[in-house]
Amino acid sequence: MEQQEQTFLPISRKEMTARGWEQPDFIMISGDAYVDHPSFGVAIISRLLEAYGFKVAMLTQPDWKNPAQFGLLGEPRLGFLISAGNIDSMVSHYSVAKKRRQADAYSPGGKTGLRPDRALSVYARKVREVYPQSAIIIGGIEASLRRMAHYDYWTDKLRPSVLFDAGADLLVYGMGEKPVIEVAEALASGIKISDITYVRGTVVCVSELPDPAGTLLLPTFEEIKDSKQKFAESFLVQYKNSEPQRAKALAEPYPDCYLLQNPPAEPLTGDELDQVYRLPFTRNSHPNYEKEGGVPALNEVKFSLVSSRGCFGGCSFCALHFHQGRTVQARSIAAVVEEAEELIKDPDFKGYIHDVGGPTANFRQQACDKQLKYGTCPDRSCLYPEPCKNLIVDHRDYLDLLRRLRSLTGVKKVFIRSGIRHDYLLCDHDPAFFEELCEHHVSGQLKVAPEHVAPKVLEKMGKPGRETYLAFKKRYKEINKRLEKDQYLVPYFMSSHPGSDLEAAVDLASFIRKHEHLPEQVQDFYPTPGTLSTCMYYSGLDPRTMEPVYVPKSPHEKAMQRALIQYRNPKLYRLVFEALNKAGRKDLIGYGRNCLIKPPGSKKDRSTGPGESRGQGQTKEKAGQKTKREVGKK
Repeated sequence: MEQQEQTFLPISRKEMTARGWEQPDFIMISGDAYVDHPSFGVAIISRLLEAYGFKVAMLTQPDWKNPAQFGLLGEPRLGFLISAGNIDSMVSHYSVAKKRRQADAYSPGGKTGLRPDRALSVYARKVREVYPQSAIIIGGIEASLRRMAHYDYWTDKLRPSVLFDAGADLLVYGMGEKPVIEVAEALASGIKISDITYVRGTVVCVSELPDPAGTLLLPTFEEIKDSKQKFAESFLVQYKNSEPQRAKALAEPYPDCYLLQNPPAEPLTGDELDQVYRLPFTRNSHPNYEKEGGVPALNEVKFSLVSSRGCFGGCSFCALHFHQGRTVQARSIAAVVEEAEELIKDPDFKGYIHDVGGPTANFRQQACDKQLKYGTCPDRSCLYPEPCKNLIVDHRDYLDLLRRLRSLTGVKKVFIRSGIRHDYLLCDHDPAFFEELCEHHVSGQLKVAPEHVAPKVLEKMGKPGRETYLAFKKRYKEINKRLEKDQYLVPYFMSSHPGSDLEAAVDLASFIRKHEHLPEQVQDFYPTPGTLSTCMYYSGLDPRTMEPVYVPKSPHEKAMQRALIQYRNPKLYRLVFEALNKAGRKDLIGYGRNCLIKPPGSKKDRSTGPGESRGQGQTKEKAGQKTKREVGKK
């Protein structure tokens, strides 16, 4: 790969002319504003293509109501690359209650309305109107998680692959570096886009299967539309075929073609990952956005470092399984330190590295030795219901990295904000990492995600039991007491996940009361495409067992479950009162120590925490709980 000068890629014909270009090889279209930072997938893919000698121009947030916008840069020599952006456009636009969001962190100044709903499909169709013969390649999170037939929460129905909706020629799924380069080089060699049907990590439409014997045939789209059980069966096959080492090609039949998903691309090696992050990113949003205050999403990541990819955590509600995958890939310590030294030179750097991590910060190696050859196990989780006996638990490499970073001249503090897997940390018999985590890397509060406490809900989530969280909480408190640090634990809880009925929601509320948590924000389960939990939500079945799953779907029941977690909020009193009555738990309405709320007519109709009097109720663990989180956003 060639190293390029750190300048933004061209966004206009004038800038292309200044580079001596008559025509770009590719035009990258994105639903996000142009941010040239390695936390943005579009930036990585465009810089990687540039490093391989391709000319890439950027067309970001074009006005989809004006087809002429898609011709501003002319027609590319090889094709258009289209992404909706770092987040699925529907998740970006709507809350779980399907209400329009008031801000868009990936647009200049946080302004909304600069991208359409289902941006990937809209952009691709507009390109096809203007340039009917151009190759159109779609990718990114919106493409990756909608690559096969999927449940669409916003219309409450199954939709076919986004490849059809977009009218594109080829879909790249996963992180995309290897397949994008292979496709680009094939196009450059003169191969037609219609003939590029063989690349790992891609989805295409074919009239005949190239290797019927080596391809798993899924139920037809018509079959899964007519049968939720067929949908669950199809999803399970896809779920078990997501590992590069053992996955087969999958084919989903449609009336006039097969949707062919080639096996996943091989994950990048450590050296390859280092090379990607050494690409000449400016690490900034385009200067055109300065007058609007820049792009808010950059603020969270500008002084953060990605140290790894992939996650073997196995949470059912997380889309990482189908996007980054379960195989952890780590950058070398030297490369991360090298990037930190570049951060320090930035005039806006104040001495604080905001994060060093990945999907799960304390995963820095393969889960076990077997993964190197065979990949992760298709029929079991590394951590649930108990940590696997083959699990490698070792924080020494991560600890070495953190020590190197905090020793750099100019660095005052190195924080970890991307999340710690607390059950994995408890498995480590060496106390060094936990001690140094508390001493050096917590910014006053540590976020962990027990998510729930009811066993029947945790089983569907793939999360450990409450006793694991309580053991972690105890050790965290002991270490901070010994260090004489006043640092808080911020647990995240989720309402209305499949498996959660009112009984489970009351159980969670009672746990929160007993342990004096004050969750000011609660995450309702969001059924986004590509997760095991979303399959449960739509089908009412656990695809792993085909057993029925209780799914709270009515807005009123979901509101009650959410209110129970925030039972102290006087505005939610009536919902909590109704929920407790419906759950047959009137014993929790009263003045006793274990009660959640007081009887109707009591002063302020409010509850008090253990040992509190009215007007009190603040606990140390309230700190930082206004932090917003969206499940699947990673």
